[in-house]
Amino acid sequence: MKRAAIIGMGDIYPIHMAAIQADPQIILCAVCDSDEAKEAQAPQGVPFYRDYKEMIRAEKPDCVHICLPHYLHYPVAKEAAGMGVHVFCEKPMAVSTAEAEAFSRLEMDYPKLQIGICLQNRRNETVELLKTFIDSKEYGSVTGIRGNVPWYRPKEYYDCKPWRGRWETAGSGCMMNQAIHTLDLLSYLGGKIRGVRATVSQILDYGIEVEDTVSASLDYENGARGLFMATNANFKNEPVQIVVQMEKGEFRIYDNILYQVMEDGTVKKLAEDRKMPGTKFYYGASHQKLISEFYHSLETGERSYVSAKDGEMSIRLICGILRAGETGAYISL
Repeated sequence: MKRAAIIGMGDIYPIHMAAIQADPQIILCAVCDSDEAKEAQAPQGVPFYRDYKEMIRAEKPDCVHICLPHYLHYPVAKEAAGMGVHVFCEKPMAVSTAEAEAFSRLEMDYPKLQIGICLQNRRNETVELLKTFIDSKEYGSVTGIRGNVPWYRPKEYYDCKPWRGRWETAGSGCMMNQAIHTLDLLSYLGGKIRGVRATVSQILDYGIEVEDTVSASLDYENGARGLFMATNANFKNEPVQIVVQMEKGEFRIYDNILYQVMEDGTVKKLAEDRKMPGTKFYYGASHQKLISEFYHSLETGERSYVSAKDGEMSIRLICGILRAGETGAYISL
């Protein structure tokens, strides 16, 4: 039985709380937020703190879940690791490549600790099955891959939490906040990305610093070609689409369903992701799977979870796309 505590009680907090409470091998021992009004959201009988260091010293959790604004992820993870606590951090792990590398070094600096990153879409049923096809080489090698995130965010999304629209605190716009899971999967499924070319822009008049629309060409070391497109300027949230072309087959994930494109152009349904109920359905339902996997690793010592090193590539890719968009040049990763 492991004791878990949550630092940060914003939008993603209920998802982590529910996943912890659903696992009989985990006890939620405390929650923390700098806003004292959040105490009303603490489960009955679970202590509330405003200072996470005080919480760690008093409650001695085995693991803390970091659910804070982006710019606080690495600093708080570093402090928690220094206090001898395992870390499970929401995406993104960092707001810059240098910070992501420093985050990954925590695994070497504290070899007895386990540090997981919440890139839960790797555990979606559709992705897990597609990954087995890719790894088995049953359909040959990946030759092309595309990811498309056509979403919508109103101006109020940034106005209510201004840190989301600033480079210093968010690190990026639609890529860090909305499309990071798709970028992670483009690397996870397609292989190591060598470099990028990109256009990065704002097409909304929201008065924010960060980008709202991106397109990028991805250059893979294995020779595959990739295309990534994301926007917050759509009129509604439409399904994320990932297309993987292999030497002997094509697969598509659309609306959380994996299809195989047959030779005659028809599609065959192969798998479907579980979905969360309610308005946050687009979070997916794999938080619980990934969190349970992480705590199983704490018990067994196995390191089968998504590690900080695994998560580093998504940050490197976002920062590379931003540099490519700014310079108009090919950026090596």
